[in-house]
Amino acid sequence: MTDSQLGAVGLDPWWLVLIKVVAIFAMLVLLTLFTIWWERRVVARMQHRVGPNRVGPFGLLQSLMDGIKLALKEEIIPKGAHLAVYWIAPVISATTAFIAFAVIPFGPTVSMFGVQTPLQLTDFPVSVLYVLAIASIGIYGIVLAGWSSGSTYPLLGGLRSSAQMISYEIAMGLSFVAVFLYAGSMSTSAIVIAQQPIWYAIILLPSFLIYVTAMVGETNRAPFDLPEAEGELVGGFHTEYSSLKFALFFLAEYINMVTVSALATTLFLGGYLAPWPLSLWDGANSGWWPMLWWLVKVQIFIFVFIWLRATLPRMRYDQFMKFGWKVLIPVSIGWILIVATARVMRDQVSITNNELLIGGAALIVLLLLVSWLLQSRSDRRENARAEREQLRAQGEFDAMAGGYPVPPMPGQQPIFASRRDNAGITIVQERSDVTQEAIDG
Repeated sequence: MTDSQLGAVGLDPWWLVLIKVVAIFAMLVLLTLFTIWWERRVVARMQHRVGPNRVGPFGLLQSLMDGIKLALKEEIIPKGAHLAVYWIAPVISATTAFIAFAVIPFGPTVSMFGVQTPLQLTDFPVSVLYVLAIASIGIYGIVLAGWSSGSTYPLLGGLRSSAQMISYEIAMGLSFVAVFLYAGSMSTSAIVIAQQPIWYAIILLPSFLIYVTAMVGETNRAPFDLPEAEGELVGGFHTEYSSLKFALFFLAEYINMVTVSALATTLFLGGYLAPWPLSLWDGANSGWWPMLWWLVKVQIFIFVFIWLRATLPRMRYDQFMKFGWKVLIPVSIGWILIVATARVMRDQVSITNNELLIGGAALIVLLLLVSWLLQSRSDRRENARAEREQLRAQGEFDAMAGGYPVPPMPGQQPIFASRRDNAGITIVQERSDVTQEAIDG
């Protein structure tokens, strides 16, 4: 976007700003209702079920009925809850989810009620940083919800969620740096215009893949829904919430899905710009048509969310955090160095595009080779450890080796058991019978 177009944002009359605010709010609510219905239908189809099909045509009104039911249900507040914080936590989560959409561009400048205005509520030179800041504030709602409930499981879920979101926000923020270097701006509308004629998802593919992975972890969606792991932490940070407050958390989750999808569309898929071959049409990027392209791109990302939920199993929490800190963040930093070096060499050093591509390809091959060597070394260590464990399992078995009496596995021969006497001296006694009970102590 040119400077004059960026300057046009914020000059609308107050009544037009109010119309935009109401329109964005209504659009997000409708997208939430549709996304819930679409998720249930798609997952049902993937699992050879029917899904909601009773309320309204094709079950489209099922989400609305569920929302009304949640609002009318009896509210149960834990006796040990901190009431003030308990009430404000869902409000923080829902509010931040809505206001993060203020800087997302839906289309170019159009005429609304005789006024030329961009299809965007507001914009400024650091719009992307604004989205990251709002997302960081949204974490407070989750943490406070877990703490204020006065229960152990919500507290653990809130701590898990905050650690997960903070960790993956780092990788998400680093994935934006390459976009800033190429676009020369942090304004969302300027980044969209800078993606003509080629999208950043193509020329900055590693950044795009890092962001797509981080946005799933940022929204606590499967397979990264570890703060809400039913088998471990019941329902996560909102276990003790019911009625309308639970509906606010539910609303915030789905609006966050739309927000990160819209941000991915804006930064990597050309925003509201028409895809090829529609871009060959002269009127594809003017008027109200770009808003349709934007909606289609956002729905594609939401479908990816649904697809992942129906396909992939949940990871272990330590594996998930290790992946974020030891894989995504180092790869992001390495990719930023490559992009920054390429930009400097292209601008200040006499180098052709072919030479730049060859050098980048050689560097990528080198990094892949180093990664393969490190992975091979790790695999050899893991295999050696597994062989040692297998040999140990086939040999003698000490029922008290881990400090607690355990039964032997099939094929193991328990020969010795140990215990400590009152003086702390280890006494080893031979066992002749496999079924003998473990020695006390």
